[in-house]
Amino acid sequence: RAEVESIAQNPEPPTFENTLVALDATGELMSKVSGVFYTLTGAETNDQIQAIAKEVAPMRSNLRDDILMNPRLFERIKAIYDARDELDLGEEGLRLLEETYLDFVSGGAELSEADKQRMREINTRLSTLGLQFGDNVLAETNGYQLFIDNEEDLAGLPPGVVAGAAEAAAKAGQDDKWLFTTHRPSIYPFLDYADNRELREQIFKAYIMRGDNNNEYDNKAILSEILALRAEKAKLLGYETHADRILERRMAKTPEAVYELLEDLWHPSLGVARDEAEALQAAIEADGFDFKLEPWDWRYYAEKVRRARYEVDEQEVRQYFMIDNVIDGAFYVANQLYGIEFTE
Repeated sequence: RAEVESIAQNPEPPTFENTLVALDATGELMSKVSGVFYTLTGAETNDQIQAIAKEVAPMRSNLRDDILMNPRLFERIKAIYDARDELDLGEEGLRLLEETYLDFVSGGAELSEADKQRMREINTRLSTLGLQFGDNVLAETNGYQLFIDNEEDLAGLPPGVVAGAAEAAAKAGQDDKWLFTTHRPSIYPFLDYADNRELREQIFKAYIMRGDNNNEYDNKAILSEILALRAEKAKLLGYETHADRILERRMAKTPEAVYELLEDLWHPSLGVARDEAEALQAAIEADGFDFKLEPWDWRYYAEKVRRARYEVDEQEVRQYFMIDNVIDGAFYVANQLYGIEFTE
């Protein structure tokens, strides 16, 4: 905040260097800290980290609003933007100037004071709702546990998957059982290989119903409020819809262009999907069953068809993607592309 304020209060006339370049360089320490913190939030969170995230979210939202709605700072940026055709900024400099200017405009810099205040309220609320939505999904994900105590129900699962499930159950205090969850490393192999169709259905439905179980973690009301606030924010900024606001600076530009692309993709994709569904239904019938293909059957029979047609076994491929191999590969690519060397 202090770094930005010093730019806004600079008594010198605004230049590209003392305003745009200076602004672009602010907040480096906060960016580093945030990068680490939100990586942990996404990959290894806990109650303490989630509590910090909730406390920090409105603070970060307020800081962003204070910057984007700072009248003296915007005045400097706009002066440079209005004179851009007379400045020799080069492609990168012009890009920085245009993106920064548009960030401020879309952030409410040109709104009335009353509308700025409402924009702040909306942004603060959206930052909190977004976190709450994610926390609810995480709570539902962590809350679901499928314990299997009958070894026959493990039929079809590769030995490595079974061993991992046994280890997970032991950590949960359930020795001599196997634990599967809706975390992706657990549910995907189960849907791919488990012969027990009833259990596939159970875990699949638990996965897709996260945040939609009419309990303390239900996200429907949160979604409704997010949509309403996004619509109000778009109207404040002069857009017809939230989609119009978001797409203006993206390649598609308009909702109509998005729908046109989706229509171009939809019909050929639907044809391919129907062909695949027919192949999977044929595989079901080849196994001697007469049930109709359901979503929890898709991955299981797709794996069977893949093996039959192409002799591809994902479990065989996995050995080439052990973590040490992946890390060595990433380091090798970084070395070849950028000359970076990694020393333990």
